[in-house]
Amino acid sequence: MTSRKKTLRILAAATALASVPALLAPAAVAAADTPGERGRGGAVVSVEQAADLTAEEVAGQLRGKVDSSQVRYGVTAYRVTYRTTNSSGAATTASQLVVLPKNGVRQLSTVSWLHGTTVYRKDVASEDPESADRLAALLFASTGRAVSAPDYVGLGSGEGFHPYGDPGATVAASVDGLRAARTLAHRSGRELQRKVQVSGFSQGGPATMLVGRALQQAGAERYFTLGALAPVSGPYDLSAFEAAAANDRIENSGLYLAYFVIAWNRMYGLYTSPGAVFQPSYAGESGYDGEGGEPGEKVDVESLFDGYHTTDAIARVLPAASKDLFTEDFLNKIRKPEGILKDRLRPMDNTCDWRPNVPVEIFYARGDKDVDPSNTAYCSGQLTRRGAANRTTDVGDVDHSGSVRQALPRIVRFFEESARIGG
Repeated sequence: MTSRKKTLRILAAATALASVPALLAPAAVAAADTPGERGRGGAVVSVEQAADLTAEEVAGQLRGKVDSSQVRYGVTAYRVTYRTTNSSGAATTASQLVVLPKNGVRQLSTVSWLHGTTVYRKDVASEDPESADRLAALLFASTGRAVSAPDYVGLGSGEGFHPYGDPGATVAASVDGLRAARTLAHRSGRELQRKVQVSGFSQGGPATMLVGRALQQAGAERYFTLGALAPVSGPYDLSAFEAAAANDRIENSGLYLAYFVIAWNRMYGLYTSPGAVFQPSYAGESGYDGEGGEPGEKVDVESLFDGYHTTDAIARVLPAASKDLFTEDFLNKIRKPEGILKDRLRPMDNTCDWRPNVPVEIFYARGDKDVDPSNTAYCSGQLTRRGAANRTTDVGDVDHSGSVRQALPRIVRFFEESARIGG
């Protein structure tokens, strides 16, 4: 089992690093989108170089964290701000890390890497050089692929709050991120291939399936199509996952559930006041918010999940157990959802309920205490019932964060195999 603080840090991890050859002229790097592009989903707003690494430096970044034996090329990474839409469909901006290999190849295969649960907006690939998501993007790019690693809406330098788990905003930020990555590559005289290999960890697992379905659907995206799917340790049965959190059957149940409930209340209106959901000590609408000093009589739990509090700051003031944070009446509503909650959960319980026409491999860890391996069986079962070939891979008796570190080298091999057979 992971410690409380370690698991909280997992909330902010997933994977990404970055790279592109120095072909991109400084004027192109500084340029914003043209007047004709403004307002279009995926239009580039700004580009800033984030890293430029040799193959040896990439291997050094990975060493001791992720198997570096597959590294072949140096990389250049860019922090890209682009236009997309939020959970209400309104125009906004989002950020991402785009990484290109320094391999001299003009036509690049493309990977979309989708990160896991992140509460602090700076704990993302585009901002944090130590992010596990940077490592993932680093690895993929160093094997010769272009990588789009979106921060999602409301994280990184993006506007507004993060609509945690909203399918529409997730797909928009990811597909628009691919479009922005294509523009960046084109400015450097390179082109991204149409087929996209999609992978993601934890929250990024169901996101992988959502984005894959959007890329496969006719008319959903004019250029990119789906090439392969490799989700890792995702909560594909979100209703069951949240019920398990309500019953304190997962690590740090209270924190996962609080993030979910507060985000979904902002989007969908799950409750009328914090007092209807949280225990009295945590329902203070103007109480202690975790920044400095000592906790007062009440904690303003909603203010903690604004994207500007670190996971450690949240850990200092909130209990790990749901039973100590929420009222029993509200926990019962999570265990047996009705009304708008049930309606909104339905799409997230069915992210695997379709038939991909590409290779699919679902990775999980039997030692995962955050997302139970039964979620993988659930996803695989939905795919199988739809007639979709898929395989599942247990990466070992490791914890949640360990599952992605073990999966990444296997995903590289799976993507290479998929490309050989036309995926």
